[in-house]
Amino acid sequence: MLVRTAVIPAAGMGTRLLPATKSQPKELLPLIDTPAIHYVVAEAVQSGIQEIVIITSRHKAALEQYFRESSGLEKHLRDAQKYDLLEIVQSIPKMCNITFEYQQEPQGLGHAILMARHRVGREPFAVMLPDEVFVGEEPCLMQLLQRAEAGYRSVIGLRDVAPTDTSRYGIVTAFSEGAGLHRIRHLVEKPAPHESPSTLAVIGRYVLDPIIFDILSDLPPGQNGEIHLTDALAVWAATQPLYGYEVVGHRHDLGNRLGYLQATVELALNRRDLQGDFGRFLVEVLARYCSGSNLGEGL
Repeated sequence: MLVRTAVIPAAGMGTRLLPATKSQPKELLPLIDTPAIHYVVAEAVQSGIQEIVIITSRHKAALEQYFRESSGLEKHLRDAQKYDLLEIVQSIPKMCNITFEYQQEPQGLGHAILMARHRVGREPFAVMLPDEVFVGEEPCLMQLLQRAEAGYRSVIGLRDVAPTDTSRYGIVTAFSEGAGLHRIRHLVEKPAPHESPSTLAVIGRYVLDPIIFDILSDLPPGQNGEIHLTDALAVWAATQPLYGYEVVGHRHDLGNRLGYLQATVELALNRRDLQGDFGRFLVEVLARYCSGSNLGEGL
């Protein structure tokens, strides 16, 4: 099964990271020196995706500009003979064929995905949430595509979470088929811990059959009056095979302050130009704060 297209919903307001996102799209907040969405697009390309559809909104012009050519900046870097930076800047528009669709107002993840229907057509496609970055030997999306190509077709990413965290995720009822693969029977959106059917949570990577568009278009609004992808997947799972795979790698949720900081630290420690000096800095800071300060007591 060939999956050529990935949809990246990026029309949200980013309220959990205010005030930083008041005038800057949360997807462009830097992880060291590279915007978060850059990592997600790179993951898609590394996984073999050829077309990317970014769902955005009119107040996020900077998001579209990031993936366009910047002749003025390129001329400045060329004149200054900063050829290493010039190469980086010129490579961004060439990462993949990227198109943009606009969601007029936030109406839920499911509604955002519907905005890409005419771009995707009747082919299977991937969905990648831009506020989740994965660090590992094998790209997260590639892991799902491999299972889809093995005949499982519709596969969504799963992660086992703490029982107290179920209210932050879509949670599945599923039966193990071995080696991290599960047959999903039902999904529920953000259940309270005492009502959660399991601790297997849906994460921000999906490989989906295009029939999901038909389900989304007929779906009534759910929690908060929004169209939820989780609700559409529950309808799908009731009649058609739907699988989940526990992906391997470190997942970082950039939608909250702690996750953003954790991602920045891990990515810095994975960079050869930073890991030595930054690693020593972390050791020194932890030693200082753990030597009797209030923070040390908290740690």
